[in-house]
Amino acid sequence: MTDSPNQRLRRLVVPGAGVILPGAGNALAARFIVAAGFDAVFVSGAAVANSFLGMPDIGLTSVTELVDHVAAIRDAVDVPIVVDADTGFGNAINVQRTVRALERAGANSIMLEDQTSPKRCGHFDGKDVVPAAEMVSKIRAACDARGDAGLMILARTDARAVEGLQGALDRANRYREAGADWLFVEAPRSVEELAAIPAGVPGPHLCNLVIGGETPLRPREELAAMGYAGIGYANAALQASMMAMRRVLGHLHAHGSIEGAEDMLMMFEERQRMLDHDRFKALEKRYAAD
Repeated sequence: MTDSPNQRLRRLVVPGAGVILPGAGNALAARFIVAAGFDAVFVSGAAVANSFLGMPDIGLTSVTELVDHVAAIRDAVDVPIVVDADTGFGNAINVQRTVRALERAGANSIMLEDQTSPKRCGHFDGKDVVPAAEMVSKIRAACDARGDAGLMILARTDARAVEGLQGALDRANRYREAGADWLFVEAPRSVEELAAIPAGVPGPHLCNLVIGGETPLRPREELAAMGYAGIGYANAALQASMMAMRRVLGHLHAHGSIEGAEDMLMMFEERQRMLDHDRFKALEKRYAAD
């Protein structure tokens, strides 16, 4: 019997595995992540806000918009999907609705954070966090809402910026005791802090590396040796695509032609291969009217 995506994800994210989880903001990015050989996709809230709304990660995306994106990504790829659900879009009761909707859409792990609403990118200034007891209630509600106990709840704390590292570790321990399957202390600011997180709190941990953010960039092998189960690159693909769009459109504007910039573009045939066009042609042929 084939393992479910929930089961596959649980096998992947164990302490010391250092599984790289690239971020996607839409189904197209998810296809590229899988084509590159990665075993799971991280649906980044920032990437969804940036690519869908064209706006910063400041809590503007709605739960229904996120659910629609996750459903589209699930249709496009068959690997496990980790979904950034921000603060859960409300209180503990709202969290239950969010978890149920995302699970139906195809999520295999749902990340909830302890920021106040509206939340903001974990590497922005001016963050604040709710009382730890409120977040504990949300985690318990999320665990109770699962249709499949194999769905993983990922508890994130942004308390490093507000209460210091020890305060964040204390919260992570409380969230683990409340039932979170794995943990994420956002935005540690040094290699020493990175190492202290999995050493200070039992269980699987996610480390998120934001290019240009607060956390120092370290190689997979080093982070795995520290004990990290997963290593998120939530916005690497997004930032690469933004740079590519700026370059090619700048060339087109400056020269009035794409000539000379062809090496910046994916050619038509390769583009169709990435979109699995042959499969859809075969389906058209199969279901063509006699």
